[in-house]
Amino acid sequence: MKALVVLGEGGHTKEMVTLVEMLGADLEYGYLMVDEDQVSAAKITRPGPIYRVMRPRDKEHHLMRDILRTLFSAWQSWSALREFRPDVVLSSGPSVAVPVCVLARLSGVRVVFIETGSRVTALSFTGRIMYRVANLFFVQWPELAERYSKAVYAGRLF
Repeated sequence: MKALVVLGEGGHTKEMVTLVEMLGADLEYGYLMVDEDQVSAAKITRPGPIYRVMRPRDKEHHLMRDILRTLFSAWQSWSALREFRPDVVLSSGPSVAVPVCVLARLSGVRVVFIETGSRVTALSFTGRIMYRVANLFFVQWPELAERYSKAVYAGRLF
C-alpha cells in the first residue's frame, strides 16, 4: 500500500512524521511539500520520493494571486499523484493539502485528514474544507469530536 504524506512546515511536519512512525514500515511512502520548505525533508524518517509544489496561499492573501497559486499547486499535485499513484493521502492541515486531497478524492484515492493538535475548539480553515473532502477525518481533542459528527477522536499524535 502506498501513502502520499503531505508535510507542512513546523508542527504539521512533526505530526505527520509521528504518524508515519506509528504506521511503520509496511507502507511505501511518498511526500509532498511546498517548494520553499527546506526543513521538513530533513525530518523524514522513512524514505520515499519527495514532490515539491507551489504554496497555494500567500501570506498576504491576495485573492486573485491565491487563486492562481492554488491552480498551479493543483497542477503540480496532479503530477505527483499520477507519478506516485498512492492508495491514500495523509495530511494534518497545511493549506498545500487542499489541492492534492481534492484531486486525490476525485481520482478515487482515499483521503485521511488529521486536524492539527493546536485546534482545540474550532477547525482550522483547511480543516473546514477537508471536513467535506476527507474519507476519514480525525481530531486530536474530544471537544472537536463533540462539535463535528463526522470527526473521529483517536487521541493526540504527540
